[in-house]
Amino acid sequence: MSNDQPKFSIIGDVSVDLVLGTLSRWPEIGTEQLLPRSELRAGGSAANSALAARHLGLSPRLIGAIGDDDLAQWLLLQLAGIDVELQSCASDTTMSVGLLHADGERTFFTSCGHLQHLTPAFVLAHLPQAAAGSIALFTAPFLLPNLRAQFCELLVEASARGYQVALDTGWPPEGWTPQVLEEVEGWLAHCDHLLLNELETMSIAGHQQLEPAVQQVARLLKPGAHLIVKLGAAGALGQVNGHSTHYTGVAAADIFDTVGAGDSFNTGYLAASLNHANLLDALAAGCRTAAAILPRFPRKSIAAGELSHCLQSYP
Repeated sequence: MSNDQPKFSIIGDVSVDLVLGTLSRWPEIGTEQLLPRSELRAGGSAANSALAARHLGLSPRLIGAIGDDDLAQWLLLQLAGIDVELQSCASDTTMSVGLLHADGERTFFTSCGHLQHLTPAFVLAHLPQAAAGSIALFTAPFLLPNLRAQFCELLVEASARGYQVALDTGWPPEGWTPQVLEEVEGWLAHCDHLLLNELETMSIAGHQQLEPAVQQVARLLKPGAHLIVKLGAAGALGQVNGHSTHYTGVAAADIFDTVGAGDSFNTGYLAASLNHANLLDALAAGCRTAAAILPRFPRKSIAAGELSHCLQSYP
């Protein structure tokens, strides 16, 4: 990608995922459970998004951190072909174990590890002035305490450097407390693209119905910002300047592993936005990307550029 083209930078959590399934019931404490499928792979929302971009044939920049153990070196190998800027931290690599349940739900156990140490100074040192139309996607601020402490300032600076700011908040481990809601409201004022799922949208708005929740959250964004709500098998909803657009995708069949579904959607949607797609087409690209990635297991079998057809509708 030449310097005069729009750039796609991804800033956030990079870790190691161990995905196991399928678990039909929670085992008794002290027992052992055999599971038929597993994959050890690069994970975290930022890495998932960057890998999805690689599957689409894009060349993103990934800014995050790694530990200083053997797993960190293994993790770097999984990110081959991606422009990585990863802060090396004196810590074990963060590991997340994802258990996939028979009803489609997931349970995660995540160690603190190196994610505790990524600094705003490192991020800004590796986020250059952007070409026109560039996008910086920020992921999982709740898992990155040093970034979280200065998150508004990071978003403001990214915007000042020429990026459209995209944010996927993720879920706060402490829940949507009044303090968390006030904190997040401060972030939203600096977003050009806010990427949430249905439950996150209703939690931020304090509404149990989606339509009023969308209206409430949209009012917290700056004029012209895109609020994107991921609806799983029901597609995705986009809201811009009071106008809503709903794309109903075709659900992928035989999905075992839904980890990273929202991250895959984010990448497809933002990739289409970089190519000046309208909102409906960008939502469609996000849904197509997720639908192409989710049925694949193991994910590391997907070759670079193999899923470029998900963006073929765009110049």
